[in-house]
Amino acid sequence: MADNYSVVDGESLHRQINDQVIIVQILVMIFLSINMLLIVTFFKKECFYTTTRYILFAVALLSDSMILLVTDILLILSYFRFTMQVGLCIILCFMLYLYYTVTPFTLTAMTLERYVAICMPLRHGELCSPCNTIHCILIIHGLSFITISIVLSTFIASVSLSFYTQFKICSMEIFFVHRWQDHIRSAISQFYFLVMCVIIVFTYVKIMKVAKAASGDDKKSTWKGLRTVVLHGFQLLLCLIQLWCPFIERAVLQIDFMLFVQVRYFNYIMFSLAPRCLSPLVYGLRDEKFFLELKSYIFFCP
Repeated sequence: MADNYSVVDGESLHRQINDQVIIVQILVMIFLSINMLLIVTFFKKECFYTTTRYILFAVALLSDSMILLVTDILLILSYFRFTMQVGLCIILCFMLYLYYTVTPFTLTAMTLERYVAICMPLRHGELCSPCNTIHCILIIHGLSFITISIVLSTFIASVSLSFYTQFKICSMEIFFVHRWQDHIRSAISQFYFLVMCVIIVFTYVKIMKVAKAASGDDKKSTWKGLRTVVLHGFQLLLCLIQLWCPFIERAVLQIDFMLFVQVRYFNYIMFSLAPRCLSPLVYGLRDEKFFLELKSYIFFCP
């Protein structure tokens, strides 16, 4: 009787996981399609790829698309129990971890751009020139590279050369041979996010003061910028919570495997997929100029 129950539970779990994988595939395809449509729209007009906020928006879209694509590949490989050489897995995870950090840095830069536009309008053209934007993007990737370099260095120091030729199921956990490595990664990431949160709060307070003092069209534009900052703050919060997910999942796994499956699925949807769909909402749909160009592109309007 016990064996029969275990078979039924196993079949139920497999069917449940199968349904979840299908739902994830649908969501990933939808988000990737929307992102690609927005990226194509970005290149349709010169005013988009010569304006700081739209350039940063495109960087965020490309970063999110890379995360969606790589995480989905790893999900499918893990689901079907496909193994790959550790060396190749490291390359995929390196890209994934890099862009997991690029996204929140880009959101912070977009928030600062809104702060300059609203609180320092006379200097906006000087500070947010295309040349300075390129420098900003390079700094974002440089700071993101620091974190993954530290993680990679501790990993290289912890394994032998033969480990790279082994075949394993690829996941981010492959980097963390020892528990202290995970703690170092988490400490660095949480320090970054603390700095980002301080910047978000600072810009929110400054823009709020300008919004209260503004009038007419300026007041409307300022409050719209304030809502944009709030949305960026919410995105950063979701990204921060994602850092804590592995610790939560590890604790739940020790209690119950079925609960672990549910929690990990929920975390992936809420803290990995959800932040990826907010960027198109913030600038793709809320920005009037971009939305009109997007609509004309979709409906082939001249």
